[in-house]
Formats: sequence, C-alpha cells, structure tokens
Amino acid sequence: MLHRVKKEQDINKDKWIGIGGHFEGTESPEECLLREVREETGLTLTSYRFRGIITFVSGEECLEYMSLFTADGFTGEMKTCDEGTLEWVPVEKVYDLELWAGDRIFLRLLEEERPFFSLKLVYDAEGVLQEAILDGQKMEL
Repeated sequence: MLHRVKKEQDINKDKWIGIGGHFEGTESPEECLLREVREETGLTLTSYRFRGIITFVSGEECLEYMSLFTADGFTGEMKTCDEGTLEWVPVEKVYDLELWAGDRIFLRLLEEERPFFSLKLVYDAEGVLQEAILDGQKMEL
C-alpha cells in the first residue's frame, strides 16, 4: 500500500491507496500498470490480473476512470517512492488503515474474488461517498 504523506496539495493526502497513475501516450491499461509499478516501487510484475473498472465522480464531474488490477508475482527490489511511503500490509490489517470509503468497497470485492466488475463511486465536494453503483445496480451504503 502507498501512504500518501509527501505532497501537500494531494487529494489523497494522508490516505492509504494502491499504487498506480495515469496513462501516457497510447498505453494500454496493462502497459500503464507495468510502467507505474516499476516507477513507483522498482518492482517488475510477472503475474497480474485485470479485475475491474472504477468510475470516480465528484459532484457532476467525472474525475477519472481506474483500471483495477491485482498482482501476485514480481521481481526486483522495492525502492523509495516520491509520492508517499510504501508498505507491505497484511490483508487482514488493510481495513484498519485510513482509506477512501469507496476503496473499502472495491477491496472487499477483490477479496471476495468477484468476477470482473464495474463500480461507480460518487463523492461530494468534501470527499464523502454519496453513492456506489456495482455493475449497474445501486448499492446500499
């Protein structure tokens, strides 16, 4: 997990998030994944799975789409990340961290081995989760 504590003007300030980033040029989701993991951690993934698409909305504006992957194989040595502090966190301890409410939803779906899914997360201007829609169906919050 990545603890975002290094940048002052950061929407994720003090939150724990997975590693990742934005597409560059004509990258596919897999190419972006491999580059971002290598850049942020120094590791090269050798085994990974595309698990879902997350749509993040704040108010009336779509902020971003996230391609969600999990990985269970890598080579290399972990390096220091300039975006925050990297830490291996046991799965049973992840929910004790300061996470976005929507992240708790998709982390649970991953843990349950849910097949490929689409999750829309709608936040208000203060970052409070207002709505979650899983595969087109509104979820109870």
